[in-house]
Amino acid sequence: MAKAKTPKSILTDESYAFLKNYINNPSPTGFESSGQKMWLEYVKPYTDSFFTDPYGTAVGVINPTAPFKVVIEAHADEISWFVNYINSDGLIYLKRNGGVDHQIAPSMRVLIHGKKGPVKAVFGWPAIHTRMGNADKETQPKVENLFLDCGARSKKEVEALGVHIGAVATYEEGYEELAYDHIIGRALDNRIGGFMIAEVARLLQQNKKKLPFALYVVNAVQEEIGLRGAEMIARRIKPNVAIITDVTHDTTTPMINKQVQGETACGKGPSLTFGPAVHNMLLDVVQAVAAKNKIPVQLHTVSRSTGTDTDSFAYANDGCPSVLVSIPLRYMHTTVEMLHKSDVENTIRLMYETLLTLTPKTNLSYF
Repeated sequence: MAKAKTPKSILTDESYAFLKNYINNPSPTGFESSGQKMWLEYVKPYTDSFFTDPYGTAVGVINPTAPFKVVIEAHADEISWFVNYINSDGLIYLKRNGGVDHQIAPSMRVLIHGKKGPVKAVFGWPAIHTRMGNADKETQPKVENLFLDCGARSKKEVEALGVHIGAVATYEEGYEELAYDHIIGRALDNRIGGFMIAEVARLLQQNKKKLPFALYVVNAVQEEIGLRGAEMIARRIKPNVAIITDVTHDTTTPMINKQVQGETACGKGPSLTFGPAVHNMLLDVVQAVAAKNKIPVQLHTVSRSTGTDTDSFAYANDGCPSVLVSIPLRYMHTTVEMLHKSDVENTIRLMYETLLTLTPKTNLSYF
């Protein structure tokens, strides 16, 4: 589908200032509270009420007394590392917290979130000079041979900094802008989703739109380790409809097989998913909204699960018609995840216009 121009930017300088701060703030799986506090402070002026659940999922609610409930949802957590072992020389060994990519780790800078505050460290790696004599059998980075060096030279010195077993480490790299309206950063998966649903709430409030249903703006925890936050909050809210937003792969870079992954590209609009968990009638509504409002969309398929919080909402309670609106992303689960500003705006517009189209009487029955 041909790329369409967004007629007027719906994002403000304040929006992008929040996005930058939100991306730069660490929010690892299981330890999302600092990011959730930041997100709630931003979204509160645009909602009528808010609440959090025991594990930290944050929810802003618009028109909370209406009986019909619609969710727009993203997940708040980012992949990270757990401190697992500290040796006598002060080197720190790790376990994954979520699907972090061990191959990108060597020479990366991290923050270890200890009891006394963040501690700077690096993933050490032997210099190439020391490995050249064994080129045919060169050691590859693996979880078991990766370690952090924080400058300490004994276990006691590490512990004196407040670093402990179970502390989490996050990559240090943050928000940057590149040429031709591209954004990079760690944790755009899926902090960009939390940003976009917050902007939908802002637009509804600032444009004085009255919805015929209760809208739950949900920023869920613990997606990266099995959709756990969505599972909990779906049971609590019991929504009638759910619109989930997450990232999907830009498949136009080298080493990705389009015959397997399909074709999706940054800058060509949000991607809509076909798959068992996606409700076909609701997907038809979203596609009609995109066509009516000249919002470019791309299409992709999944063979079983979506691998996103869509699955938790779709199969919660007695079943909840759910749809997945994804934003194309390059280099997922790295420190240089990349997306295009036009996709951010078009994804926000698509969710916003879909909410203005939906009513409790929208026919979502297959029969």
